[in-house]
Amino acid sequence: MTKDVIALTQRMPDPWTMLAGLLSGGPDNLVDTTGEGAIMRLCDSESRPLVSVEAPLLVQVAGEAERLLGATPPPVPYWWTEARATSGVEHAEHLAGTFAARLAALADGSAWPPEAARSVAVVKTDGVSVAPTPASAQPAVDVLTDKVAVVIQDRPVIAMTAWLSNALQTAASAELGLQIVTPPGTTLSPAVCDSLSNWPSRWVVRDEQDGYYDGLTGAVLRWQEGMFAPVAAAEATDDDPHTPVAASYQDVTNTSERQLAITFRTVHPADDRLVLGGALESIWRELTGEPPAGWGTAEPANLPWSPRQITDLARERAPEPTWFVVVGNPDQPGLATVRVSRTKAGVEEHITLAFGYGTQEEPPVDALPRAAELLATRHHLQSMLIQLRKARRDLAVPPHFEGPGVPLAFVLGAEEVRQMPGDRARHTPLSQQPVPLGSKARPALYYPLPGDPSDLSGWQDFERLMRHLKDV
Repeated sequence: MTKDVIALTQRMPDPWTMLAGLLSGGPDNLVDTTGEGAIMRLCDSESRPLVSVEAPLLVQVAGEAERLLGATPPPVPYWWTEARATSGVEHAEHLAGTFAARLAALADGSAWPPEAARSVAVVKTDGVSVAPTPASAQPAVDVLTDKVAVVIQDRPVIAMTAWLSNALQTAASAELGLQIVTPPGTTLSPAVCDSLSNWPSRWVVRDEQDGYYDGLTGAVLRWQEGMFAPVAAAEATDDDPHTPVAASYQDVTNTSERQLAITFRTVHPADDRLVLGGALESIWRELTGEPPAGWGTAEPANLPWSPRQITDLARERAPEPTWFVVVGNPDQPGLATVRVSRTKAGVEEHITLAFGYGTQEEPPVDALPRAAELLATRHHLQSMLIQLRKARRDLAVPPHFEGPGVPLAFVLGAEEVRQMPGDRARHTPLSQQPVPLGSKARPALYYPLPGDPSDLSGWQDFERLMRHLKDV
């Protein structure tokens, strides 16, 4: 298991400051570097990593420390320096706390969690010798089997940090699942939730009553055959032969908070003049009155919103795909994940976007057709699905049941409508006919759906529509 400690500072911790923070744990610990120098590690005399420290990150986006840590950071911009302590090794957690406390003191800031920095310890080891760091010392992974990589985290929100992103990529390259183990009460960032959809990846929640359960499905889990998996049928009761659902997962408090969830795809011609991010900015402005606040290739999102920088990054990484996260103003919770890929059709953007609304806030449903028209006429929209769901305003994913969204509308881009034979796209079995968007000669089509969060029958209409459109 590992323990995360983070220093939030006004000034950039320079290498000497970082070294002073590391050596505050005692002069008998060895400093090593890995990840092409991006990660520094404090090791003991047996070359076991005690504390791994990532390069400081300049955060220029307001609200990220509050969203992900519940912490009050220095004014923007500030530096975010993250350390992971190997708690399986004696004194490692104390060393991480000592490091964060010294770093915060030297670079004008604070440490998270606060209690980690209150007890500054000097830990000594005997018999110092220089030894190579084992190749298998992976600071982000706690347990590795032939089926999964297991990451154990204790944070209020499990975010798509650089640590976790690296663990996901490493696991995928090795054809392994990633399983994240957390205590009860922890939530997931939507960016992480979207990355756990492939079996056997899971969010594993520790639970006093049932031991472990899947935070996204509620299935009671056991460690078996090298991974967490649903309990075998033999463990289920005679009355219910199916995998049991944890009681904690079913303990739900009704809320009047809602989320507007939008998934869409754009396909742009591959052109040197192409600037990515325009579609996301257009719909964000239309629904909130302002552009996104920031973006990053991991969480916290640390860079001010810039379509030009996003485009430059995607070009630099091509033909490999580029993934990034986008956040909004803290006053109006909004988060999007974007995947840019180069295909035979052109340059594709696949975007998953959500906005949160409180009890006294109304989702801007009336603005949706206008937003869809902007994407269809200016940003090469291919398709879009819009849903409304009863869920938390802050967009965090809790380890208990949340009702599914219901479809508000589906949008088919102009080129996709053109490729449909005859009038199939315009004449559907639904009671409401589609609304044309854009050019009369070559319109996109907006298909309204019931969209009542308390009535799931809207999915039946959506399935009827999909069958109709695909039956060509």
